[in-house]
Amino acid sequence: MSTHPLPAHARILDGAGVIIEDAARDQLARVARTPGCCAAVGLPDLHPGRGIPVGAAFAFRDRIVPALVGGDAGCGVRLVAVAKARFQGDALLRRVEEATAGPVLPDADAEALASAAWHQGPRGLADVPGLPAGLADLAAAEPADALPPSDPAGPPAGFGAQLGTAGGGNHFLELARVDGITDRVAARALGLTTGGLVVLAHSGSRGLGPAATARFAADELTTPAGMAAYLAVLAGACRFAQANRLLLAWRLLEALGAGRASRIAGQLDLTHNTVVPIEHEGAPAWLHRKGAAPADGPTVVLGSRGAPSHVMVGTGQAETLWSVAHGAGRRLGRADAEARFQARHTRASLRRTALGSQVLCDDARLLFAEHPDAYKPIEPVVAALEAAGAARRLARLTPLITVKR
Repeated sequence: MSTHPLPAHARILDGAGVIIEDAARDQLARVARTPGCCAAVGLPDLHPGRGIPVGAAFAFRDRIVPALVGGDAGCGVRLVAVAKARFQGDALLRRVEEATAGPVLPDADAEALASAAWHQGPRGLADVPGLPAGLADLAAAEPADALPPSDPAGPPAGFGAQLGTAGGGNHFLELARVDGITDRVAARALGLTTGGLVVLAHSGSRGLGPAATARFAADELTTPAGMAAYLAVLAGACRFAQANRLLLAWRLLEALGAGRASRIAGQLDLTHNTVVPIEHEGAPAWLHRKGAAPADGPTVVLGSRGAPSHVMVGTGQAETLWSVAHGAGRRLGRADAEARFQARHTRASLRRTALGSQVLCDDARLLFAEHPDAYKPIEPVVAALEAAGAARRLARLTPLITVKR
């Protein structure tokens, strides 16, 4: 049983069918009671992390706590609605396999890409020699971000080759079909139409994030200089992660024959692990998100490879710290899931899900560790967010092809 009651300034968005472990509740209560914390919200996907719960948002009045963001700074999701695709069926699957294998941009200098991504985000990629024309146009069309300037020292060396890769864990690249639109006006604004195709890229700053932020991991930053130094490094990692998601999405767009701006109907990029300034109860504060999606506009609650994702419209609610769940949350640890599902399934059987979607994965351990049954049900999470007034449904996205490589 949970042994740490929540303080008055903390809450958990619970509901029928929502599964939240006592260990996660204890972790949320412990963080909420640390000095400076003025608000804490456990979202319906709350689950235990390494001392810090995942699926939570925290507001601190006078300090920044880098450990609450963690090493995967900038982790998030990019959604791209496709206006028109040229390929489908077996031909599309072959193209996806080809487009997602090997280095993403063999003709571009990896360190130049990393530097451009660190300092300018996705827009910076447009100026790097060696980019295909369609990708350069997509990058140049990216909007300016609101992040502070990145650390002028630049990114740690050696991570440029990781751009355009999803990485392990729950990160993935996916092609999905739009089903069940419930808000046609908001869906149209995002380019979503019933039966249309959507690319989802869920990934972060890869190995660069942990390397860049490691020196802050044990700190609580209370001085302006210390906070500014961390925020500059965090901005670089977030921009790198955003550029990574653009490159990931472009790989799948190329497979669809939609790798240029004229074939994009709409898109958005959301960051799940970051720190942003807010005003809370009339005073400045720092909002820390750890596996939580922003909810002051269109947002995405991710399913597993065997469950739909949901596009929602966040209501910008202060009571839930302008946040929603970023997914369903894990039910089983990776080692436990790997052992359990290896005993029940073959690798070949896991290349197609109960939904009929296909899975491309070169890593046998990931096939088992990321089995859909390792995750909690997504529907109760979405229902709990609606019941709390944090967001309302916009559309459901059913996976067709999920890539984990």
